[in-house]
Amino acid sequence: MAVALFSTSLPLSAKVPSIHDDQKEKQWISMENGPWDFAPDWYYYFLHKNYSGAEMYWKWAGFKSGYRVRFKEEKSNVKRIMPVRVTAEETQRQKLSEVEKERAHVEELYKEELLREADRTVDLTYATYKDEFNRMQDCISDGLLYCLHKSDGKLQYQVDEISRVNAVLCADIAYIHKTGPGYELENAKRQQAYEDAKKRMGDLVSRTARLCAVAATHY
Repeated sequence: MAVALFSTSLPLSAKVPSIHDDQKEKQWISMENGPWDFAPDWYYYFLHKNYSGAEMYWKWAGFKSGYRVRFKEEKSNVKRIMPVRVTAEETQRQKLSEVEKERAHVEELYKEELLREADRTVDLTYATYKDEFNRMQDCISDGLLYCLHKSDGKLQYQVDEISRVNAVLCADIAYIHKTGPGYELENAKRQQAYEDAKKRMGDLVSRTARLCAVAATHY
């Protein structure tokens, strides 16, 4: 009989529900990150008013009107306790966020550099100026040749000077047009350089034309 009673008591004891302490739960929630509330309220008002921030107030509720107790966190002389695991998780999230921002920034810089590299590899602007450069070079060559023949070589010095300046200009244009290692230049900068070269070449065309006028007038 004793064995039978013992065997029947085992499942009964296993089914006994665990006791839930609402008062302790409120205290822990308040000290962590939940609503600032404690129980029993009058107990905390009379014995733990300093750290609980308990205050008494009158509440109108008909026949149930009377004094009540409420808790104000700003009146408490203690601070909440952030659990270590929550702090660690938040720190880890912040670190991951910073790393992701840095990675995105580096990736953006890398993409920009790739675009610049591709832009420097091919001269996309020379074709726009090529025909104009060739036309002006023909004018300079034909004009200088005319001056030499017309003056019977007497304008050799002036022709040589214009030829020298023109050779330097043509070398500058050839350098701008080069691509590959050591000649990296974005097309926007190439375009500006070609514009400057075009202006300089136009000045040489004007000098050649004036020299041709001198040859035609004096020889």
